[in-house]
Amino acid sequence: MVESGGTLGIIAGGGELPIAIAQAAQDGGRAIFVVALDGMARPSDVGQFPHGFVSLGELGKAIKLLRQAGCEEVTLAGKVARPEFTKLRLDTRGALALPRIMAAALKGDDALLRALLAIFEKEGMRVIGSAQAARDLLAPLGPLGRLQPSPEQDGDIRHAIRVVAALGVLDIGQAAVVCEGLVLAVEAAEGTDAMLARVATLPAALRGTPAKRKGVLVKAAKPHQERRVDLPVIGVRTVELVAEAGLSGIAVEGGAALIVGRARVVEFANHHGVFVYGFAPEDCKRE
Repeated sequence: MVESGGTLGIIAGGGELPIAIAQAAQDGGRAIFVVALDGMARPSDVGQFPHGFVSLGELGKAIKLLRQAGCEEVTLAGKVARPEFTKLRLDTRGALALPRIMAAALKGDDALLRALLAIFEKEGMRVIGSAQAARDLLAPLGPLGRLQPSPEQDGDIRHAIRVVAALGVLDIGQAAVVCEGLVLAVEAAEGTDAMLARVATLPAALRGTPAKRKGVLVKAAKPHQERRVDLPVIGVRTVELVAEAGLSGIAVEGGAALIVGRARVVEFANHHGVFVYGFAPEDCKRE
């Protein structure tokens, strides 16, 4: 079924998510155009789609490319690193917006993304979320593979949800690892992969082993987060790192997280003996 809104513009940062959205939208019969951010999106990834490259400071060029492609709807996806503003390549529109963007960046990543979205909305474009652009990527409720959390693991999930909610209030991160009630790690600027790699260096007695798994990774959106951008994302690499760290599984909020490469995620989870589980939104509100 072809989505409404004409050509979908995808402002692509780093990682697999923008490519997964582009592929899903294209597979659904929708025309797309990718505005790839220099130094973030990889040319080898976006080359298969209609695209153009811009600096994060070339807002005028980005808007021109989107309009030329006939984009009435845009989505922002992927990792957008906070730039070195003194080295940023700017066009006229980018220079005019720079003070507002710099002020937003000082307030945190979510404020920075909100400021970028506001610029495109002011140009008359409809900004939609990754979930709306590619609904097939949304995490469902319940288990994805053959395994699901035990009652003990469910307790760790609920505690990790509380931890992630506390992190989110301060705009720190979206993920935490909890094992038998003990918080082993929280995500900050390093990202989920680096956090999991750090967990793998902890004593096996704390985190379990591939032979005797324990502990969970939970990823959830920050409270009051702009959900059109920066929803939690997991993929095959997440499963691999969870397995290497001896953890028992991954839990994300059903309907509010994205899974890149779902079939392979399920395959890898089953192979490594870890669960992937979508918890209900009301679990986020439990004390």
